[in-house]
Amino acid sequence: MNETQTFSASEALLQLSAGSLRLMLAPEIGGAVAAFYDEQADGRFDWLRPATDDALRRRDLFAMASFPLVPWCNRIRDGRARFGGRDIAIAPGHPAGPSGKHPLHGIGWMRPWQVAQASSAQAKLVVTVEADAQWPWRFEASQQFELDPTGLRCTVTLTNCDTQPMPAGIGHHPYFPHREGTRLQASTAAMWRGDAEVMPLALEPTAEVARLREGVLLAELDLDNNFTGWQRQARIEWPASSRTLVMAAESPLDFFVLYCPRGADHFCAEPVSQCTDAINLSDRHGPEEVGGAVLAPGETLTGCWTLRSA
Repeated sequence: MNETQTFSASEALLQLSAGSLRLMLAPEIGGAVAAFYDEQADGRFDWLRPATDDALRRRDLFAMASFPLVPWCNRIRDGRARFGGRDIAIAPGHPAGPSGKHPLHGIGWMRPWQVAQASSAQAKLVVTVEADAQWPWRFEASQQFELDPTGLRCTVTLTNCDTQPMPAGIGHHPYFPHREGTRLQASTAAMWRGDAEVMPLALEPTAEVARLREGVLLAELDLDNNFTGWQRQARIEWPASSRTLVMAAESPLDFFVLYCPRGADHFCAEPVSQCTDAINLSDRHGPEEVGGAVLAPGETLTGCWTLRSA
């Protein structure tokens, strides 16, 4: 049976459980994950950074445990692009936060989602977004969460409900706890080196690529970068707790974003289908370098990712 925990008059959390695992969803707050943790007799272990009660009351999207990325991932330079004779013109300050003048993470996470289906260990959240002057295509999106005693599987879909082809990107934005001694291993081919505004400048096989391939102490990194050629798996180790988590993904989630600000108590390792500003870079770079898709009217883009202890 589902449980809800109310934090205000209008918002509630939907709890899923399987074995000792618990998943808390906040449909009204951008379809976000509020917490994902292991609850055993010796205590609780958070696999994702949990949203606090205060963050939930404030509807602070940047303080959630994870949220969906649709219909694009990461930033669009200056919020401007042109596709199929239509202009994308995202208003400045979308969203309020660290994006500066480059809007990030899409539109879906800034709208309430609805619970379409729910059981004790599964839930489907959906959202419909009408076309407007900023994003001139109507689309629908869904998130299917499936919990079992070994971990979590999330399937993100994006459907073009417009009459014209739509540029498309999907992904998720999990926040992991950065505990002392945290290590990360992920195999990629190259990293998009960025400017001071975190916009891509050049694709290079940097030293960070080699260090991540071998496994690196996160405290030694200070990054907010996109990686290409991801082998669709990342291994996170918390030695002090003797815990290891493997994040895996399926195509088209072929790109990896690592946000690891020095000194922070969290980091983000994101499975995505495109790099930052892919829509504006696609005329100069190929799909293996920037990703992204074009959906015909009625077509759906689907991507799955999982979190499992190792």
